Amino acid sequence: MPQYKVAIVGAGPAGYFAALALQNLQTEELQFSIDMIERLPTPWGLVRSGVAPDHPKIKTVAKVFEKVANEQNFRLFANVELGSDLTIEQLKEKYDAVVIATGTALGKKLGIPGEDLPGSMSAATFVPWYNAHPDFKDESIDLNCETAVVIGAGNVAMDVARMLALEPSELDSTDTADHAIDTFKESKVRTVIISARRGPEHAAFTSPELRDLPKLEHTNVVMDKADIEAAIARAGDAPEKDVKSNLDAMLLISEKDATNHERTMKFQFLATPKEIKGNGRVEEVIFQKTGSEETFSVKCGLVITAIGYEAASLEGIPYEKGKVLNTDGRVNENVYVVGWAKRGPSGVIGTNKSDAADVMKLLVEDLGTPKTSGDITDVITHNRVVTQQHWQAINTAEVAAGEPLGKPRRKFVDHQELLNNAGV
Repeated sequence: MPQYKVAIVGAGPAGYFAALALQNLQTEELQFSIDMIERLPTPWGLVRSGVAPDHPKIKTVAKVFEKVANEQNFRLFANVELGSDLTIEQLKEKYDAVVIATGTALGKKLGIPGEDLPGSMSAATFVPWYNAHPDFKDESIDLNCETAVVIGAGNVAMDVARMLALEPSELDSTDTADHAIDTFKESKVRTVIISARRGPEHAAFTSPELRDLPKLEHTNVVMDKADIEAAIARAGDAPEKDVKSNLDAMLLISEKDATNHERTMKFQFLATPKEIKGNGRVEEVIFQKTGSEETFSVKCGLVITAIGYEAASLEGIPYEKGKVLNTDGRVNENVYVVGWAKRGPSGVIGTNKSDAADVMKLLVEDLGTPKTSGDITDVITHNRVVTQQHWQAINTAEVAAGEPLGKPRRKFVDHQELLNNAGV
């Protein structure tokens, strides 16, 4: 029977859903061996280093990933970097198909004066910092200010704002990085403003995230009812289902009885950032009321932008406008792309499942005669590859370290510490 070899570059949700789709497409006549290549010593991508620690239910999708990984036809090659440890050309030569599932890790820029001042950063830095991503453990995050502004109107912006506005002890039972918990406990931030350029009817939040906000026990959540009512009027009599669901959730927040907590999370809409000002570091943001000439200022000491992501380019792969150039997931020759690297940063984790399934069907249609050109282990020169067995050792050690602290896990944040626990 034909046995085809497929390499998947990137061990995040899109990569695992692509592997799952291939496993589901197998028949007696069609078999796959799947090798997943990951730059970090740890798999799971955004499920590990992107999902907010106070939303552990979203992380249960990792059980699906582990089921995929424990199939006989799957191998993990973590701590292996495309470009330095092997090339895309070597993968194309050895595999019948190569699937790019590297996501989008670079934060988009506002493109306004003052954006590079100390105290201004992207969520693409802040989120992996509090999620124990080894590349971001040494970031200097200064929360020594009263007010923070988060610019963006999606779930990432809401996660960032919530993490800043939570009572820090609420994070003690989560897998938030130790260094981040220490910093949050020293934080002087008491007001967090989420600022959106467009109106509430255009916000990219999801309604479950919005409906969770009134449940915060130690944080005032403030929306101006007039803003929401105006948005409802603009949306008309027959808004799309998601828009109506969002506006219903926002109206409930705006009508909620005021609370008197020490920390406040406040939404402002129709505000376009024009300039970040400060003498040596962030001191204020100048906004223009969207659709008018009127400007106003918000005094703050921290600005975090969450306005979307772009893919970091890989040598030998064509890119355009922050994503891999593709036609329905086909890139060139035997190369395919799935997930955010394919379509940009849109949808939730589950969106990647149907997306990957569609692309893997195209991949199967394109298959020719199976290749017999050796194994990837002939190419990787270093001996510090983290296999599935090694990852399970890391996973077990993290869970065990978290247990006495009442956490689901205590993440190892140092690259070397991860490799030591893997035993490589």
